[in-house]
Amino acid sequence: MESGGGSGNKTTGGLAGFFGASGAGYSHADLAGVLLTGMNPLSSYLNVDPRYLVQDTDEFILPTGANKTRGRFELAFFTIGGCFMTGAAFGSMNGLRLGLKETQNMSWSKPRNVQILNMVTRQGALWANTLGSLALLYSAFGVVIEKTRGAEDDLNTIAAGTMTGMLYKCTGGLRGVAQGGLAGPMLTSLYALYNNWENMKGSLLQQSL
Repeated sequence: MESGGGSGNKTTGGLAGFFGASGAGYSHADLAGVLLTGMNPLSSYLNVDPRYLVQDTDEFILPTGANKTRGRFELAFFTIGGCFMTGAAFGSMNGLRLGLKETQNMSWSKPRNVQILNMVTRQGALWANTLGSLALLYSAFGVVIEKTRGAEDDLNTIAAGTMTGMLYKCTGGLRGVAQGGLAGPMLTSLYALYNNWENMKGSLLQQSL
């Protein structure tokens, strides 16, 4: 029995030497029940220092001076493209609805198909240009305001929405400017409220406790 135990110890020692483990290991009391963020409790038989398993640094290496989140300039391309594609899809569906409604008294023929197709392309281009232009103005104002203030917060979003609405409706005179100046901040305020909804709920829960 003792010889078996001795051979087992020799085997363990040989494997430990093969993997580069040092002779002085950690006791079971030091390693038992050690909890790490995002990991299961460590086994008490692991001969490893738990400090080396904790990642205190960032997962990604960022260039010097770069932010961890994308700024308005980086998001501008996604915003403009997304609004343009959304407008094209919505306009095409609306054009199909209008085309079918206007040609409901016509039999299925080539003239009816051409008229429906013209309505789809016309409405798709109209909505795509409208939403794309709004996104372009909003992104441009947002980038300028961010660079001017040197900060990125919800105030930039509301200010960019207000200026976008006023400029887009400026062809309608003072009344159009007033309508755009009211619609812009209302929509952007709802967007800012949606983005901060989780933080607001967390702060309200903390205050209630």
